[in-house]
Amino acid sequence: MPAIPHIPDNAPFTPAQRAWLNGFLAGMYSRDQPTAQPPTATRNVAVLYASQTGTSERLAKKIAKELKLKGHTARVTSLESYAPTALATEQCALILASTYGEGDPPDHARLFFDQLCTDQAPRLDQLDYALLALGDSHYEHFCKFGVDLDSRLETLGAKRLCPTVTCDVDVDEPFEAWKSELLTRLSAATSAPPTPVIAPVVPTAPISLYHRKNPFLATLIDKRSLTHNISSKQTIHLSFSLDTSGLDYEAGDALAVLPSNDPCLVSDILEHAQLSGSEPLALPNSDRQTLAEALTHRLQITRLSRKLIEAFARAGACTTLLSLLKPEQQSHLDQYMHDRGLIDLILEHPGVVTSAQQLVDLLPQLAPRLYSISSSPRSHAGEVHATVAVVRYRSHNRERGGVCSTLFADRTAIGEKLPIYIQHNKKFRLPLDSATPIIMIGPGTGIAPFRAFLHERRATSATGRNWLFFGERSAETDFLYREELEQMTASGLLTRLDTAFSRDQAHKIYVQDRMIEQGAELFRWLEQGATLYVCGDATYMAKDVDAALHRILEQHGSLSPEAARDFVSNLHDSNRYQRDVY
Repeated sequence: MPAIPHIPDNAPFTPAQRAWLNGFLAGMYSRDQPTAQPPTATRNVAVLYASQTGTSERLAKKIAKELKLKGHTARVTSLESYAPTALATEQCALILASTYGEGDPPDHARLFFDQLCTDQAPRLDQLDYALLALGDSHYEHFCKFGVDLDSRLETLGAKRLCPTVTCDVDVDEPFEAWKSELLTRLSAATSAPPTPVIAPVVPTAPISLYHRKNPFLATLIDKRSLTHNISSKQTIHLSFSLDTSGLDYEAGDALAVLPSNDPCLVSDILEHAQLSGSEPLALPNSDRQTLAEALTHRLQITRLSRKLIEAFARAGACTTLLSLLKPEQQSHLDQYMHDRGLIDLILEHPGVVTSAQQLVDLLPQLAPRLYSISSSPRSHAGEVHATVAVVRYRSHNRERGGVCSTLFADRTAIGEKLPIYIQHNKKFRLPLDSATPIIMIGPGTGIAPFRAFLHERRATSATGRNWLFFGERSAETDFLYREELEQMTASGLLTRLDTAFSRDQAHKIYVQDRMIEQGAELFRWLEQGATLYVCGDATYMAKDVDAALHRILEQHGSLSPEAARDFVSNLHDSNRYQRDVY
C-alpha cells in the first residue's frame, strides 16, 4: 500500500496547522483505498417456522440472529407465505415446526404441508435441513406435525444437517442443544469459517422483562361468576392489575398463568407414596426445593401421558400397564389416561415409587396455562381480563378439577397475586383497516377474544360492522356477558348477534347451525371483504364450523367442493380466516 502523503516538520506551518493538514490528507487518501471487506457468508440459510402462538417464530428469529453473527446469511420466513417450489431452490433450511390440536400443523402451515405431500411436490435432493419439532407431550400425537414433516423431507431427498429434536412445552433447553449442534455442523461443513461479525448496537423497542422464567406477580382485582348458580357449569371473569409491570398486549393475545397444584392432592400423593415431602431436591434451572414444593409448583401431577405410564410401568414391572402400551391397545390406553392422574397410578400400583428423586424423574414440567385475553388495552387500561370455565368432575371415586381453573375459583382471593406473562399471538389480530367487517364465532369461553375485539373497536371508533355468533347450554344460566352484548347490540356496535343455546329446545342447536341458517347473509359479508374469526374447541367445534363454512360457500356461492376449498384457502392466505383454537 503506498505511503500516505505527509507534511514535514520543517514546513512553514504551526504544529497545530501541520497536525490538522496531516489528518486531512490521511482522511482524503484513505477514501480512495480499498477497504477491508467483511467476511463472506458461508451459507445462505432459510429459517422457516410454523407457529400457532408465536414460540416457533421467537426461536426462529433468535437462531437467525446467531447465524448472522457467525457470518451466514439468514432469512426468516413463515411457512404461511412459503411454497414447496421455493424450498426446492434452497440449499440449506432450518425449520421450526409447532404441532397443535390433534397432531395438526398450525393453521397457516397447512397449505404448505398439503402441497408438500402431493405427488407433484418437487424433489429436494440439493437441500440440507435441520428440524426442531415443538409440541406438548400431554397430547397423544406429540410433535406429530414436526415428525411428519421431517419424514416427508427425507422422502423427497433432503439431507439432515443434524438429528431432528422434539421439544416439550419447556423448549429452551432442547432448543439450545439443537442450536449448538447445528452451528457446529455448519462450521464443520465450511473450509474456512469466517471471523464473527459483531454488529453495532441499534436501539430497539424495549422487550418485556416478564416471561415464563420471570413472570410478573399480578394482583387479582376482580373475580365474578358469569353463569347462574343453578347452572351445571361455572364460568368466571377475572381481572388482573398490570400497574407498574410495563406489560402491554393487544386484543387477540393470550394471558399465560403459571399455576400451582392443589395442596390437598399433593398431600394425598405424598401419603400414598410414603414420602414426607421434606426431601431436598436439586432441580435443573432451579434453586434447591423440597419434594412438596416441586409437586406443588413445578411438576405436572394431574395428567397422564404414554411416556409417563411407560416409565412407571417399567420401574414397577406392571404387567397390566405394559399390556396397555402395546400398539394394538392404543384406544384402551387413551381411555385409561383420560380421567386418571399420578395419584391413580400410585394407588393402583403401590410400592413402585420408592424415592423422591425417582418420583420427580417420572414427571414432566407443569406447563403454563394460556387464556385468550378478554379485555382491550384501550378500554381497560392497566388491566388484563380472562374468561375461564372452571373444570370439575368426579372419576374413580375422586373429586377432580382443572389445575388452573380451580386455582382461580377456589384458592385465589381478590387482592392475592399470581405469576403471569403475556403470550403474543400475531396470527389473531383485528384487520388493519378499521372499516373491514368482521364475523366472530365463539361459543362458551371462545367469546373471550371477541369481547376484547368489540371493546377495542369501540375505543378506536372503528366503522366496520361486527357480527357475533355465540353459543352455550342455556340462555337463562350460561349467557356469558349478556348485559354487555345486549348493550353493544342496542348501541349499534354489535351489528348482529346470533345465539345458539343447545339445551333450550328439544333438539340441540350449535353455532354452526346458526351459521347455516344465516348462510346467504354470511356469504354476502364474505363477498364484501369480511374477516372471519373462530375461537374455542379445536377437536369438534372448529371442525364443525369449518364444515359449515364450506357448505355455505357451495350452497350460496354456487361453488363446487374444490372451488369452496380454494376459496377457504384464499381466506387463510389473505388473513381473512383466523382461528384461535385449542
